[in-house]
Amino acid sequence: MSPAEIEVAVISDIHGNRWALEAVLEDIDRRDIREIVSLGDSLYGPLAPAETADMLMGLDMPTVRGNEDRLVTEAKDETANAPTLSYVRGQLTQAHLEWLTGSERTAIAYKSFYLCHGSLDHDDEYMLCEVSEDGVRARDAETLMAMLRSIRQPVLLCGHDHVARTVRLPDGKLIVNPGSVGLPAYYDDVPYPHVMEAGTPEARYSIVRCGQAGWQVENVAVRYNWEAAATVARNNERADWAQWLQSGRASPGTPLGRIGMNGA
Repeated sequence: MSPAEIEVAVISDIHGNRWALEAVLEDIDRRDIREIVSLGDSLYGPLAPAETADMLMGLDMPTVRGNEDRLVTEAKDETANAPTLSYVRGQLTQAHLEWLTGSERTAIAYKSFYLCHGSLDHDDEYMLCEVSEDGVRARDAETLMAMLRSIRQPVLLCGHDHVARTVRLPDGKLIVNPGSVGLPAYYDDVPYPHVMEAGTPEARYSIVRCGQAGWQVENVAVRYNWEAAATVARNNERADWAQWLQSGRASPGTPLGRIGMNGA
């Protein structure tokens, strides 16, 4: 595939939400897009991890591993204190875990795309924004150019913060965060308490194309049955996830994926 012919759907942060994934894949198919890449955090959550894994394993696509994927595959005895993590691992088969473990932390796809989940060096660090005691703020162009100095590909694809955003840098590089397929908002307390939210409950993904006008990005929001997903979350004792799924808004509560007496 030459750059002039590129059209790729970018998905990320599904978090076991098979209802959202089904709707997104149907939308991608309706648009006759044949190439898909996935940026990780595919299964963790109080939803449908095994069904989501089966769907993803049936797709032959470049995939990178996210921090919550790592959490699922590396966790052992501590799952007793992490109900959601224990639920996810209890749903997954050995084949699912091997598939998850088989993904690399970063990858290059179709020669033009550099894939990572978070930042280049850390799967649990935001690329496009940073968190301080004062809140969440976007990284400036100079900082981003310095971070990407070693990357030769013209397009960097990243996820992790669940908020769709496209940044064109002065040096010509393009950074695309497609937002989250399966979880439009959440609360976290690392490195400081903060919320990330899309503001509405739709499933999100991006389409990246290269044509005569150069690189173009289309951010897509897809309606799906988020009430069904929220009901499953609530039945699995995650009322906070249910709220996030139904509203696309977050308020302080249990952190997204913390292992601890009151977490995960």
